[in-house]
Amino acid sequence: MDKARDAAGGQRRELATFAGGCFWCMVAPFEALYGVKSVVSGYMGGHVERPTYQQVCSGDTGHCEVVQVSFDPAVLPYARLLDVYWRQIDPTDAGGQFFDRGTSYQTAIFYHNEEQRREAEKSKRELAASGRFDRPVATKILPAAEFYPAEEYHQNYHKKATAHYARYRAGSGRDAFIEKHWGKEKEINKEGLRKRLTRLQYEVTQNSATEPPFRNEYWDNEREGLYVDIISGEPLFSSREKFDAGCGWPSFTRPLQPDQILKKEDLSHGMIRTEVRSKKTDSHLGHVFNDGPGTAGLRYCINSASLRFIPKEDLEKEGYGQYRSLFD
Repeated sequence: MDKARDAAGGQRRELATFAGGCFWCMVAPFEALYGVKSVVSGYMGGHVERPTYQQVCSGDTGHCEVVQVSFDPAVLPYARLLDVYWRQIDPTDAGGQFFDRGTSYQTAIFYHNEEQRREAEKSKRELAASGRFDRPVATKILPAAEFYPAEEYHQNYHKKATAHYARYRAGSGRDAFIEKHWGKEKEINKEGLRKRLTRLQYEVTQNSATEPPFRNEYWDNEREGLYVDIISGEPLFSSREKFDAGCGWPSFTRPLQPDQILKKEDLSHGMIRTEVRSKKTDSHLGHVFNDGPGTAGLRYCINSASLRFIPKEDLEKEGYGQYRSLFD
């Protein structure tokens, strides 16, 4: 079934399947999303049962390399997966992806139900109308077929062979393409921000200032809800991961959506630290340290001025209803 519930926790699970060229490069972007349960590399869309990697690469089976994502739609909407998908590929290339050519490397969205089909078609139309690319969008939208998991050595390749994976991504041209076509989103109209934000909010987000400890809006906030990017409204942190670190700033054990956080080395003020920035707006958020209480041992120390808090009772009216189940 395409929709199911966990026997223990009662969480919904739904499947989404995407072809985006080499499946090595398509796992990590989805795996990082909060609400994703698993990402499996495999093959779909062909006419041969249980194909091998060699058969698929030959182009004789008609299969595409795909990733199949199992996710909780109550936490992670399908539209968010589509948004992540488009940002990993060249949707105008009908003959493959980057230096990988042939049928097995073509792009496609394989829908598992009519709702997914409608959302996929809508997102494709919006992308085509955006003017982001100077050629037509060639990605196909097809009904899901039999899924065959790839050989074990292909699963989580980005973790098994990290160095080779990084060289492959860069050498293929994928990373450069993504930066060229999506990096421009980081450009923010600073004059407009000066009018929208308070002086402190502007200095923190745009000039990497630090607000005073114990004298900021959320350091001692104990209410349940979401903390979103003050500029874009992108959900960044949840009260479920917030804890009192005694430092005077709001602290979290992990971000809500790890792929929306950027980490950069910060050598300012004579220290060696890891800065945390919002990926969508490139805003300064704070720093992350290795002295947290969670299983990963991390403490995300964040400026209140970079955030807006949305109480759980206001999530629906603020447009974040899909996150309500986090607090049930």
